[in-house]
Amino acid sequence: MPHPATSAPALAPIISGVCHGTLGELIQGPWDGRDGEGIAIVSLPIRRYSRMWFHSGETGSHAQDLPAKSRCRAVIERYLALHRLALPPGRWRHASTLRVGAGMASSTADIVATIRCLDALFSRRSSPVAIAGLLGDLERSDPVFLDGLALYLSDQQRTVHQFGARPGFHACFIDEGGCVDTQDLSMPLRRHYAAHRPAYARLFGRMLPALHAGAAEVVADCATGSAHLSQSVLPKRHWDALQARRRELRAAGIVVAHTGSLIGYLFTRAPDPQHRAELSAFFRGLGEQAQFTQSTT
Repeated sequence: MPHPATSAPALAPIISGVCHGTLGELIQGPWDGRDGEGIAIVSLPIRRYSRMWFHSGETGSHAQDLPAKSRCRAVIERYLALHRLALPPGRWRHASTLRVGAGMASSTADIVATIRCLDALFSRRSSPVAIAGLLGDLERSDPVFLDGLALYLSDQQRTVHQFGARPGFHACFIDEGGCVDTQDLSMPLRRHYAAHRPAYARLFGRMLPALHAGAAEVVADCATGSAHLSQSVLPKRHWDALQARRRELRAAGIVVAHTGSLIGYLFTRAPDPQHRAELSAFFRGLGEQAQFTQSTT
């Protein structure tokens, strides 16, 4: 007599949250607008991500599961307190393709991925304003929780302008190594900004209309100007080499992590295989491994 069919046990749901990182900033500098002063950035969002998972029903706690992610643990506590919620049983897991301390907004992306995981768990949707509020004084953040490009006062967690999905960029970049502590650069940055305020005002004056118009070539040229200015604070070893070969390698501009270790070329269209080979050979000649990515816009 055949045995009755048995169904497989139901698997406990796995909840996830995802947030993209950045390839440094298209511009970072002092902002003096009608809505106040601050440190303004336009980050370059890229298709590299931080991911957070909550495995429902398993035994665990965020204190045990995320021992190296103190800010993620802190934002979990803030979220639960704000909404008067309690976590069900479950275990946290995290993974990321964003290097820490390089200028990829890895820490902010971790926090935002955590918030989005909590939103999915509790069937909520945190607005950008709510996310900025949860970030609070945890860190000087990047606007990775926004769609598209934005002018953001990073020291105030405040969005000044959003520009939508244009322009988009492809990039070939390297990581010069080391781990940069943004807090250590705070005073040198402010002295630098005070000394170069007119130059930054001119750059913002060119870049913002170009962002509104989606004029990628102008935006990339302004990014090069901001990268050049940042050499006075956190110089990149390979700046001169990239600047010297920029036109030959058909790059629209140079992008850097202004408080990180990344530097690379911007392109308004994807390099074809031959172009990618030329770029890889150039960076190999500098003793570096080229990486390729694309903006999320």
